[in-house]
Amino acid sequence: MSPGRSALLGVGAALAAAGLIAAVYGVRDGVLTFALLVALGTPALGLAHLARARRRRLGSPRRQLAAGIAIAVGQLLVAIGAGVALMFVSAHDALVVAAVTAFAVVVALRAVQLMGGGVMDDAERMRRDLVAAVSHDLRTPITSLRLLTDAVADDVVDEPTRRAYLAQMRTHVDALAALIDDLFELSRIEAGEIAWSLEQVPLDELVGETVDAMRVQADARHVRVRAELPPGLRPARADPEKLQRVLFNLIQNAIRHTPADGSVVVRAAPAGDVVEIEVADTGGGIAPGDRDRVFEPFFRGGADAARSSDGAGLGLAISRAIVEAHGGRIWLADAPGGTAVRFSIPFTS
Repeated sequence: MSPGRSALLGVGAALAAAGLIAAVYGVRDGVLTFALLVALGTPALGLAHLARARRRRLGSPRRQLAAGIAIAVGQLLVAIGAGVALMFVSAHDALVVAAVTAFAVVVALRAVQLMGGGVMDDAERMRRDLVAAVSHDLRTPITSLRLLTDAVADDVVDEPTRRAYLAQMRTHVDALAALIDDLFELSRIEAGEIAWSLEQVPLDELVGETVDAMRVQADARHVRVRAELPPGLRPARADPEKLQRVLFNLIQNAIRHTPADGSVVVRAAPAGDVVEIEVADTGGGIAPGDRDRVFEPFFRGGADAARSSDGAGLGLAISRAIVEAHGGRIWLADAPGGTAVRFSIPFTS
């Protein structure tokens, strides 16, 4: 999948098409065809490699494949136009169009192959990460449950200790149940199996309620949390429960990774047909090398990279799935300090 192989493929296809034109119309027209095809194919292949290298910024595998297909279709359209412009004999000559279109098909297939291969590579890596992460997150509570169960069953502890062990067992069971629920919800959202109840959502009320609900947790960590919303903000078109879930996840992660006496601010501002909502904190921030992967399930990079080290690492992945299901996107915004997670949701029409 190297750029060198793509370049050789493009040059080879251009030579083949140019050779056909040269055999019919002469060397001059063949050379002209070759030069124009290389000028046509190089940007398309370069764009495909650039999209592959930055495919995680495109979001879901569906969007990555859509980008590859868009490059391919664009290449075909430009090629057909170039084929018509290159006709050397008459307006009815189909040979030039056929040669140029064949070249475009080769380049387009390469673009789709690049993006498709990237998606498969990501899928395989994510599968391995998923197995490793789930195994890690299951091992500790299961081991603890086994030890606690053996201790209670063998009657080697007194009654107060037994009650304490049972309480610990309940905590581990709750953690396992939460992990399973999150995995199930993420898979259902990504598979499109959830029925969304879209309605007009007053953002000032929803954000205010969410911030108030998180204030107890913030106070316990000596972190200030507040909302800064402009007056007269239009309602968003969203599922209020799911939108609040995104806010809960982002605010909770921000609180977890903000030191005492720090702050978390929720902001919102219109941006055309969408509203952009941001949750910014004054924590340690995210390492540059981890920024492209923080929305992947179970990803754990540096100290604060996954933004959910106290949980299973699914909060940001679920948030991304919910936002994208609404037709929006979520990303890490530039911030002078700490971390700023921003997402967009369409306004009501």
